Amino acid sequence: MTIDPSLSLGRTSIEDNKKLATEFLARFSANDITGALATMADDATWWIAGKPDQLPAAGRYSKEKIARLFHNMAGQLKTGLTMTVRSMIGEGERVAVEVVSYGELNNGRTYNQEYHMLMTIRDGKIWEVREYLDTQHVFAIWFQE
Repeated sequence: MTIDPSLSLGRTSIEDNKKLATEFLARFSANDITGALATMADDATWWIAGKPDQLPAAGRYSKEKIARLFHNMAGQLKTGLTMTVRSMIGEGERVAVEVVSYGELNNGRTYNQEYHMLMTIRDGKIWEVREYLDTQHVFAIWFQE
């Protein structure tokens, strides 16, 4: 049996899911943290790769906790964090996105990260994000003295 990828899945199509992922990243890139968070379900979770005992940012976050992390990050950046999508693939309720970010911190460091984000979309909202990134770069830029 072959499934047409353009078919609607529940309330949203694969293209709708990709548009939502793009909207989240565009809002985040525009330093519209509140707008980015509005694309997420109230019970959304966000997981960041790494060992929490080695990287303080690693682990699983509720929407409320990831909101605090995002606002904290934004407060340490001169003009926000520019997110550039390199590629995106959608299948079912999932969207896989390769992203590169760039931001200058107030302390003079530059955060230039490469990510893979796997987003799960349900009922037109981002329900889960699994973020894979260079944990050594995170630690060196955000946590090292």
